[in-house]
Amino acid sequence: MAGGAKTSALSSCGRTSGISPRRLLAGAIAGWLGLGALAADAIDGAKLAVLDASGHTLVEIPLEPGMRWCLGWNHSVRNFPVLDCYRYQQGRMVLERSHQPDFAAGLGHTPGRGEQVSDGRGGYWIENIDEPVPGDRYTLRVGSPSVDHRLLWQAAGNEHRVSLSELAAGERVTLHLIKPEALRKPDDV
Repeated sequence: MAGGAKTSALSSCGRTSGISPRRLLAGAIAGWLGLGALAADAIDGAKLAVLDASGHTLVEIPLEPGMRWCLGWNHSVRNFPVLDCYRYQQGRMVLERSHQPDFAAGLGHTPGRGEQVSDGRGGYWIENIDEPVPGDRYTLRVGSPSVDHRLLWQAAGNEHRVSLSELAAGERVTLHLIKPEALRKPDDV
């Protein structure tokens, strides 16, 4: 799947058997994230930054046009992995899709916001959300190590993972798209 193959994470889930759900999901994400280099619709030089409440940078990830990343965490009640997946598109942070293993507390599909599609394992993807994130940033209260809020992405053919819970459990952080000067608008702060 990596290396530019146009196989979706959804079709990858349906093909494989005998693999644990977590490994299957991890492989599907890796294949989907590998497609990020196919799109070239923004100016290079942007970064995804995770800032603490004082504005200090905890994590900084260089972004390429079309690059994808996910914020993952373990559901606090059911303890299964949940994903919100984003794309850097035309100078914006765009929520592209979400994976939810079931309809546990706080989860679910809102009609008219993307398409709910089975993941073939009892859970579902909400595809085609395609919503720009207001202000290209959002605030997150980072969960405990058992919740394990984490960033997942692929760059230069390698999978990367940073646990925000290891860096800032219980703290307020901001995930922020830092744009190159050519993309900044007067209303961007």
